[in-house]
Amino acid sequence: MNNKPPLIILSGPTATGKTDLSVLFAKQHDLEIISADSAQVYKGMDIGSAKITEEEKQGVPHHLIDVCEIDEDYSAFLFKEMADNAIADIYKRGKVPLVVGGTGFYIQALLKDVEFDDEGPDDEYRAELQKLADEKGASHLHDLLKEIDPESAEKIPAGNVKRVIRALEYHHLTCKKISEHNSEESVKEPNFNAAYFVLIDDRDVMYERIEKRVDKMIEAGLEKEVRTLLEKGADPTSVAMQAIGYKEMIPYIKGDYSLDEAIYQIKLRTRHFAKRQITWYKREPDVIYINRKDFDQDSKKMSEFMYEECMKRGIL
Repeated sequence: MNNKPPLIILSGPTATGKTDLSVLFAKQHDLEIISADSAQVYKGMDIGSAKITEEEKQGVPHHLIDVCEIDEDYSAFLFKEMADNAIADIYKRGKVPLVVGGTGFYIQALLKDVEFDDEGPDDEYRAELQKLADEKGASHLHDLLKEIDPESAEKIPAGNVKRVIRALEYHHLTCKKISEHNSEESVKEPNFNAAYFVLIDDRDVMYERIEKRVDKMIEAGLEKEVRTLLEKGADPTSVAMQAIGYKEMIPYIKGDYSLDEAIYQIKLRTRHFAKRQITWYKREPDVIYINRKDFDQDSKKMSEFMYEECMKRGIL
């Protein structure tokens, strides 16, 4: 028998219906939900993050939503710290936590109690790297990473300047490769008796859902939301404003390109993000896939399957 504390995880690529399934499952089994989303933590970022509404929550308690100001740098370290506290509170109430979201590294950090290096951040060094990227381009920064840590350079796209800077900073502070650190942490045994579900769908269906979701965001007033954040002083280069949907709207608002181009870029970047998420899950051991087509797109059938799997593990 597994004596570790119970934990249920529902992850998967963007726009696969995690929110609806998680609320249904949580209602049926009196669970509390912890969001593992890197954008829904921010106040004022509602439309572009597809943030769950009070009505959609259906009375189910949700944690780690609207807990950060727009100028705060949210990270896996902060997520783990906040999630650990939320989990402790949920256990005190005699309930089981359900972690929901598509940020794979956040979930890995929580599940395997990933240790983050105590060094840093080195704000001055980060600023130097950012200036280098601005002046010489993201590819120049990526080439620097290739020289010191080719494994990380292979996994991190050149366009993801934030992650490239973090990898370079880690080496600068510790003289170690962040790829080696991540490999060591990823093979740790889970800290929980966990059922780790990954919700997937046919790629064409998922892409169609992404297209419709972005169109709905535009109709709901994404442009106005981004303008409001900028008027309130949000830094366009901040961690929050790099989120998909926000980053692409800023050049349009500045007049650099058309609204059609902004919408195209949001859809394109969201599809690329979904691909990266799928690649991440393929590397994760012991995940339980829920392919929507195998359940005829029926959330009740998926929920029943989740319950059976949790029962097998002694979680519910």
